[in-house]
Amino acid sequence: MTKYKLVLIRHGLSDWNLQNRFTGWQNVDLADEGVIEAHQGGKALREAGFSFDMVHTSVLKRAIRTQWIVLDELDQMHLPVQRSYKLNERHYGALTGLNKSETALKHGEEQVLIWRRSLDVPPPSMQDDDARLSKNDILYQGIDSKYLPKAECLRDTIVRVSEYWKDSLVPDIKAGKKVLVVAHGNSLRALVKYLDNISDADIMDLNIPTGIPLVYELDADLKPLRHYYLADEKTLEAALQSVAHQGKASTTA
Repeated sequence: MTKYKLVLIRHGLSDWNLQNRFTGWQNVDLADEGVIEAHQGGKALREAGFSFDMVHTSVLKRAIRTQWIVLDELDQMHLPVQRSYKLNERHYGALTGLNKSETALKHGEEQVLIWRRSLDVPPPSMQDDDARLSKNDILYQGIDSKYLPKAECLRDTIVRVSEYWKDSLVPDIKAGKKVLVVAHGNSLRALVKYLDNISDADIMDLNIPTGIPLVYELDADLKPLRHYYLADEKTLEAALQSVAHQGKASTTA
């Protein structure tokens, strides 16, 4: 029997999503298409009768702006919001900013797929003198640099996201709050893997589309009973294929 509902949304398309670049912790904004997706996601939630008591998101503007738009569509912009770097996208290290297709041409699609989707293989790390290091970013002032990665594999992301689940999301859900999480492709993959106990092998093939709400129905112990996207099958399949195709050497197909 369903006791709780939890809704997850990946931010709308960002400028770097459209440019097919590795983004990670780079603080890029939504593209015009991403703004439209965020509005569509909010409308889908409204039309399905959803409302919320609490929102959790990352500290990155593409997630924050998506959250603003969704709450505006729901006429719930007054809601409390908790932001944490633990919901950030996976850190892509030295790949940050590189075009995925060009990287696939240089290193091979298989290697790029491993960097993007494997559980335990991180991309090359940023060097200690890289100006893009998070310790130099005002977003992370006050956070011990030992917690700020120079690159991450998915398992690293799972560790921080599962900590956030236990420390912040579980208390809100068990308090009876209707919770919305607005985050990123890999931080949501990490949370979905944790919730659904997805195998290390199967997580390679899991994609999270941009802007489409993913609803989890949970039992009293917060175990998933079922989950579903608020989108028709054709729209969902097109969105999933778009995400899956990003690591190809050619994105013209």
